[in-house]
Amino acid sequence: MRHYSDLEYLQLSKGRKFGYRLASFFTGIPKAIWGFIKKIGLWFKNAGLAIGREAKDIVTTFRDGDWKTKLSYLVMGFGCLARGQILRGILFLLFELVFIFYMVFWGAHWLSLLPSLGHIGPHEEYNAVLDSYTTTYGDNSFKILLYGVLTIFFIIAFIYTWRVNVRQNKIAEGILKSGKKLKSGRDDLRSLVDDQFHKTLLALPTLGILVFTVLPIVFMILVAFTNYDGAHDGYISNLFSWVGLENFNTMLSWTGGGGVNYAATFGEILGWTLIWAFFATFTNYFLGMLVAMAINKKGIRLKKMWRTILVMTIAIPQFISLLYVSKLFAKNGIVNGILLDLGWIRQAIDFWGTTNHNGLLPRVMVILINIWIGIPYLMLIATGILMNIPADLYESAKIDGASGWKQYTKITLPYMLFITGPYLLTSFTGNMNNFNVIYLLTGGGPTNAAASGAAGSVGYTDLLITWLFKITQGAESKYYLASVVGILVFIVIAVISLIVYNVLPSVKNEEDFQ
Repeated sequence: MRHYSDLEYLQLSKGRKFGYRLASFFTGIPKAIWGFIKKIGLWFKNAGLAIGREAKDIVTTFRDGDWKTKLSYLVMGFGCLARGQILRGILFLLFELVFIFYMVFWGAHWLSLLPSLGHIGPHEEYNAVLDSYTTTYGDNSFKILLYGVLTIFFIIAFIYTWRVNVRQNKIAEGILKSGKKLKSGRDDLRSLVDDQFHKTLLALPTLGILVFTVLPIVFMILVAFTNYDGAHDGYISNLFSWVGLENFNTMLSWTGGGGVNYAATFGEILGWTLIWAFFATFTNYFLGMLVAMAINKKGIRLKKMWRTILVMTIAIPQFISLLYVSKLFAKNGIVNGILLDLGWIRQAIDFWGTTNHNGLLPRVMVILINIWIGIPYLMLIATGILMNIPADLYESAKIDGASGWKQYTKITLPYMLFITGPYLLTSFTGNMNNFNVIYLLTGGGPTNAAASGAAGSVGYTDLLITWLFKITQGAESKYYLASVVGILVFIVIAVISLIVYNVLPSVKNEEDFQ
């Protein structure tokens, strides 16, 4: 593709400018992907160098440190206690004792079972009292995986704390050699509510994120490498075990398990998910902006009333409103009844496509109904932004003879796109995972006969997130496939987000509207 200079670009026609910008965007995608890969490689390189520096510092600290520092390598906190930093020493020593106690009584057990996820499953044993065979339950694969991951997290936390302990000894030695006085326990407590108060505030939220966000994500990723499903629930029916990359091979190969083409199914659902996310995002965005402009226009009366009416759709829970709309457009619903009574149609329209199986009409319907849901949100956002656009810009444009369309394309739209660029990105990714609208309106239907053999009974309006949900339902409950889909969804969204985020004008040119 030819690259134009700034002067050559200004001389192009509007159509050629648009085509050039569009072509530049798509030709820049491989470069952005390559840049992302290079950043990942650079990150691993820097991580390796950092680990090397830490290892070197640990060795030199032990070699050059006094006996108190050397003993602290084995007994955490000993150096702090010996130098009079009682509070720090007690905390380090207490953490080490808790770690040893946990590893001896529980941690080592869970780690030993983690490679196999259990040895003894449910089995029949003779009960002499009852004079019959009863089911005896053995290991629990689910608990082994969960507590095994928790133990690994605890080990990582211990290693980090041990490293902090070593660093504290090195710092303390340096302070004493310079003739200065070490901080006391009272000084440490005062620091926690003064210059280090931000760490005190963030400690509990950080722990919560690790336990309730990071741990479940790691657990979900590991499930993708097992055969965890309804027939292998890990305790009651059968143990589940590691299967390596078998599940990814099933999902991404053109000849999946049982002859089902999971790769084609995934590709078809991904294509519809991207189409849905595009229309669901930009129809709401531009229509919401136009509604806000119309209400804010001078001379419009009862502005508060119009805004209130629109906001009422937000106040009503989607669970109620979407189910109600779904019934309205059913074959025996009110809409078909009115159209039949008026004589506009001869037979009821199958809006949700349960009989024609082509999927086009249901897909159009969910996009149109999503507009009704999304416009009020965008109207509120756009209203606040439009009120902050300097009126002088519009007055100057009017003096120069700019039409309303020119004012919109040269002032309003660029300003809106600059301010709401990150919101558009998050809205797009959010719509890719928009479970409510699809599931409450159509349940993912109508059934896609070509992909019905895949797990979850795939429908034409299914998004990846609704398909993931369906995979976990029923007697089979293929949690391992759902986990694979979840990982692939994350990869797709992460790649799109990183590429688009790096080309957003609000990120590249932050000073333009300042």
